[in-house]
Amino acid sequence: MNILDENVLEDQRHLLRSWRFPFRQIGYEVGRKGMEDEEIIPFLVSLRHPTFFTLDADFYKRDLCHERYSLVYLDVRQSEAAIFVRRVLRHHDLNTQAKRMGTVVRASHTRLALWRIHAEHEIYGGWVD
Repeated sequence: MNILDENVLEDQRHLLRSWRFPFRQIGYEVGRKGMEDEEIIPFLVSLRHPTFFTLDADFYKRDLCHERYSLVYLDVRQSEAAIFVRRVLRHHDLNTQAKRMGTVVRASHTRLALWRIHAEHEIYGGWVD
């Protein structure tokens, strides 16, 4: 299940829908509007293997790695969120739910950076388009 943070703009949601990427957004289809950051992690643990996409840098922390979810911090402009959601979901290292679980990812224009559960070092990768 792909979950968008409430900070992802409506036009980006429409773009993802037009590309037929399945997702739910906090404050619309799941959760409630105005959820605090501290409420989101317990909420994600209660779901079945969610990948959470956010524009909030506070979610790119090693200690947030958990086997029951993945977090993707989109380090891009709000108007580019949909493009980077698609890029992450198509990336060869992250293109299945199993590959994403237990990771905290930072997706930017130049590269991917990620923490895997129990890893001692951050991993960096490039984009393959």
